[in-house]
Amino acid sequence: MCDGDSFDDMVSYRLRSQLLSRRGFGSLSLGAGLASILATGCKSPTPATTPGVLGAASSSATDGPPTESEVTITTPDGACDAYFVHPATGPAPAVLVWPDIFGLRPTFRQMGKRLAEAGYAALVVNPFYRTQKAPTSSPNANFEDAATREALMALAHSLTPETEFTDAKALTAWLDGQSSVDKARKMGTIGYCMGGPLVFRTAASVPDRIGAAATFHGGGLVTDKPDSPHLLIPKMKARFLIAIAGNDDKKQPEAKDTLKAEFAKASLAANVEVYDGAMHGWCPPDSHVYDAVAAEKAWAELIELFKGALG
Repeated sequence: MCDGDSFDDMVSYRLRSQLLSRRGFGSLSLGAGLASILATGCKSPTPATTPGVLGAASSSATDGPPTESEVTITTPDGACDAYFVHPATGPAPAVLVWPDIFGLRPTFRQMGKRLAEAGYAALVVNPFYRTQKAPTSSPNANFEDAATREALMALAHSLTPETEFTDAKALTAWLDGQSSVDKARKMGTIGYCMGGPLVFRTAASVPDRIGAAATFHGGGLVTDKPDSPHLLIPKMKARFLIAIAGNDDKKQPEAKDTLKAEFAKASLAANVEVYDGAMHGWCPPDSHVYDAVAAEKAWAELIELFKGALG
């Protein structure tokens, strides 16, 4: 996906020593609370110290609870396990969600559910299905542990640009085959950490379907290799949101300027923004560097993007 140094930077964070308990997840509002999921990641606030985020009222845009299911999707390379959740009534624009290196897990199911509450049909996939079904990391996975790091890196390096293009086409086609998906409207895709390059390859592989794309602390978006994701921008037609962690920007300050220039050349609307103070991995609430305030900001920008590009 990218060279060793940039990949190490991309995943240079660890989960909390223990994930939120099931009871803890139950106390999260699927409204403002889970906003932080799509936008936060670093300072590990507890529910008791996160006023205005955890326990806030839901901002559901649909009637009734979302419909959710565990699904298996046939691809040219096998059977991809995934979580699909959508509004209870009426077809909705689809969103394909690429998780971080820790894979499909309860946190990302909650993130998908919040998208459904906002009016979108979300598919959260296990990108490592060729090697292992979810869960692909333990609930208390710690990236600082050598064995855990080696195992996760092996999963990540099992993906290639070719497998990512294959998956993007197969998964978007599956979404278009669902009655709960509004095929008359464009589709969105979002990705976290290593999911960032997958967002770019999804937008480039099915440009006529992807109308909105967003990456949060995405790693390896700009490299010096011939298959660098940013070189695919001329093939895309989507509006973009690129949310960059402050510490990632310090390691690669030229990346944001390269992205802005390439989007401008392609005449694509793109908000490329550095979240000063937010650490790499600040979005998922089970991340060691979760930042609730930055999460709310990113969620608001994501929904603004989707409203404009998808409806």
